[in-house]
Amino acid sequence: MGNPHGAPFAGRVGWGSSPALVVVDLVRAYTEPGAPFDLGRAEVRDRVVSGCAQVVDAARRGDRPVMWTVVRYRPDLSDAGHFAAKVPALRCFADGAPGGWGELVLTPGPDEPAVVKQHASAFAGTALADRLRERDVDTVVVAGVSTSGCVRATATDALAAGFRPIVVADACADRSADLHRRNLDDLDAKYADVVDLATAVRHLS
Repeated sequence: MGNPHGAPFAGRVGWGSSPALVVVDLVRAYTEPGAPFDLGRAEVRDRVVSGCAQVVDAARRGDRPVMWTVVRYRPDLSDAGHFAAKVPALRCFADGAPGGWGELVLTPGPDEPAVVKQHASAFAGTALADRLRERDVDTVVVAGVSTSGCVRATATDALAAGFRPIVVADACADRSADLHRRNLDDLDAKYADVVDLATAVRHLS
């Protein structure tokens, strides 16, 4: 990744001995043409789904914990706070909303919990950190969507919670290539190590 901030931001968190994979919001709302958060181009949708499938497969082979996140709200959005005011399309994740946009694109395994969240970060208001600590996890590998939103928020909060954040560039996506690249560069400079798919697969498996 490029470093837009220079030498003072050249450090690495590195991999610990016990990584877990968190797949962020890989749901139909991002991966279906015309969906509320459609990633826009077929090649981008295909790339992120394929990338996530590969890191999930690697984590399973390596017997690493895999956790998924989904967004869910009450029908009246009373638990969405100001987030839904800022992003009105989030109403597609309300209970009973038409379209099934909150359905996961890949199928979790029997021991792979889906963490329900109401905010961008997978850590905000959830028990994710406690679940990871229960499994002695020291490294959180982040994949999913979108790079500038929930992936970024999850990675920065993983760092704040004391984990080593690793973001898999080829298993994340955003609605523009520029947004994707700029956020990966900024994450890599300040909050996480951004790695390619082959590196992530090697460490997880």
